[in-house]
Amino acid sequence: MPRFLATVLSAVFHPLLVPSYLFYIVCYQLPGVVLRPLLPDRWLVLGVVLLFTFVLPTLGSGMLLYAGLIDSLEMPKRRQRAWPLLLATASFGAAAFLLRRPSFFDALLGHMMLGMMIAVLLTFVITLRWKISAHGVGMGGALGLFGLLYVSADPYAGVLWWLVATCILAGAVGSARLALNAHTEAQVWAGLALGVGLVLGLGTGLTLR
Repeated sequence: MPRFLATVLSAVFHPLLVPSYLFYIVCYQLPGVVLRPLLPDRWLVLGVVLLFTFVLPTLGSGMLLYAGLIDSLEMPKRRQRAWPLLLATASFGAAAFLLRRPSFFDALLGHMMLGMMIAVLLTFVITLRWKISAHGVGMGGALGLFGLLYVSADPYAGVLWWLVATCILAGAVGSARLALNAHTEAQVWAGLALGVGLVLGLGTGLTLR
């Protein structure tokens, strides 16, 4: 894969952007999957997700860069990823707290955000010892989400197309990380497995409750 294309894919599907994409798709592109809030008010959901999963973690990383605790926002060194991931975990947790309001938000939205927070937390813990691919975790989580929705949602909701597209994108993003020498194959596959496994595990647990 050309380095330019790999860089673009890595940037466009950065782990901090994937949550906003997923919430947009669930809220606006999959009819009937989410009932609350009503369509005109769903901008609030996207606002919360964008603020707490992208804006605040990015600002936090910028502050760490300014303080000299990290060398760059790309954070190629494993040890420098710990603090940004810890800050992201706290920010994702705040978003999960805000979205877990059954009277205002559909339960799926809260469950999604909780799963994302746990994924970031596990990525942080693993990163203390090993450089697992956060891109892989994000794309794996997206793959698992659409897989769950495919087996549980109305077949006319169009989930299959999103599932197929995500499979292709997950492969492309994983290849991009390898092309940039950001990770080994094991780290990419481990990230994908963690993302998919976490979503499927949480989904199964919620079903059995």
